[in-house]
Amino acid sequence: MIIISASVLSADFTRLGEQIVTAEKAGVDHFHFDIMDGLFVPNISMGPFVLETVSKLTTLPLDAHLMIKNPDRYIDTFIKSGANQLAVHIENNPNILRTIEYIHSTGTVSTIVINPGTPAASLEAVLPFVNNVLVMTVNPGFSGQVFIPQMVQKIKAIRDMIVKDQLNVKIQVDGGITGDNIKSVVGAGAELIIAATSIFKYPKGIAEGIRVLRSAAE
Repeated sequence: MIIISASVLSADFTRLGEQIVTAEKAGVDHFHFDIMDGLFVPNISMGPFVLETVSKLTTLPLDAHLMIKNPDRYIDTFIKSGANQLAVHIENNPNILRTIEYIHSTGTVSTIVINPGTPAASLEAVLPFVNNVLVMTVNPGFSGQVFIPQMVQKIKAIRDMIVKDQLNVKIQVDGGITGDNIKSVVGAGAELIIAATSIFKYPKGIAEGIRVLRSAAE
């Protein structure tokens, strides 16, 4: 059974509470928050206040993806706001193991994120220390981008690394996931699917968007 995480970035913020409740009732498993600072990625999105607001509306796990410079400065802030999982990038932290160790020390689930242009091999030394790997299947920064099909091979490569070393690490994917491509990433080894537009902006509604994704994957 795959896990589907609804990325709040594509929600209608004038109806945020209503849409969170609708997604939960429709069977989504997690909620995902893309935190952007306009420096590490070319966009500014949301801060801890939005996550804290959603935490009052649901008991589902909340995952904060820190696409920001100096993520260590904000780890405690997002945990206090309700994050159960924290995702940090391998690309912007020369002391990434220290960051991962600190996340674990708070009792929070850790995820290492890898951008499309970063080779899978860069994760080799980090994999034994994390709970999850998030493979970006678009260049981070904006919702609604088109899935990069070459990332399927990267997912397979990371899955092979996990199996070879007998690690208990789950693979997540985020970026352009639709009913047309979800089966390919699940087949490559992804277990947690993050979707934004395909859920919150699906033409036939949130519940149908979730149903289509789950049906196509399984």
